[in-house]
Amino acid sequence: MIPIGLSLDGKAVIVSGAGNGLGKAMAFALVAAGASIIAVDTDEAGLESVVSTAAGQVVPAKADVTSDTDMETVVDLCRKNFGHVDVVVCNAGIGMSSIRADYHTNPIKFWEADPEIVSRFLDVNVVGAFRLARAAVSHMREQKWGRIVSVTTSLSTMMRKGNSPYGPSKAAHEALAAVMAGDLLGSGVTVNVLVPGGAADTSMVPHSEAVDRSKLVKPEMMGPPIIWLASGESDGVTARRFVAKYWDASLPVEEAAQRCSAPIAWGTLE
Repeated sequence: MIPIGLSLDGKAVIVSGAGNGLGKAMAFALVAAGASIIAVDTDEAGLESVVSTAAGQVVPAKADVTSDTDMETVVDLCRKNFGHVDVVVCNAGIGMSSIRADYHTNPIKFWEADPEIVSRFLDVNVVGAFRLARAAVSHMREQKWGRIVSVTTSLSTMMRKGNSPYGPSKAAHEALAAVMAGDLLGSGVTVNVLVPGGAADTSMVPHSEAVDRSKLVKPEMMGPPIIWLASGESDGVTARRFVAKYWDASLPVEEAAQRCSAPIAWGTLE
């Protein structure tokens, strides 16, 4: 659903992890609102499914967020195709199911994760976001307008037992987003966090898990808030975290955004 009165015509957006799950849902929503998209993923089949549905507004980019060169190439691709970079959505990530499919019913203790696995989670979930934002931000600063949207996770998930290294890696990503927001104050470039608001109905929760999927957050709920965040209506709004499942489409967009947001990271704590 596109928030009433919002259009992203002329906006160029890079979405990492766009081939599946939350990234795919956000890519579709952004395209429906008129944006042009660079869809970034390592999953070629996932990218093809986005491109085939998006009526020519999507350019696929098979790229890995763990590569500096790949992220610089993705930004160059956006500028070559659309002339500028307006928004980056740092969404690519890996979850606990990449370690063990039954992690939900058979939690992984922190000592069971090899250091190499922890390093991999940090490289994808934190440094990957840093690489993409860093590659794009100089162009945004030059045009004095831009959006960096970080997809992290619920604060409780960051600290839940049996959820390392995923939880800590997402906490680090959120802290990074808070730092970026502070560094960019007054530049015209904003940084905000968007989360589904609970476990989402994606491959992060394997179908082999004994979970009632009807209770999971639908990826499509990310649509209205990401459209608003990518639009001029969110000018000046920075260092906030938005919870998609609390977006109330019956409200005016400014009120809906205000009601589903709070300070980024742990900004209210000393």
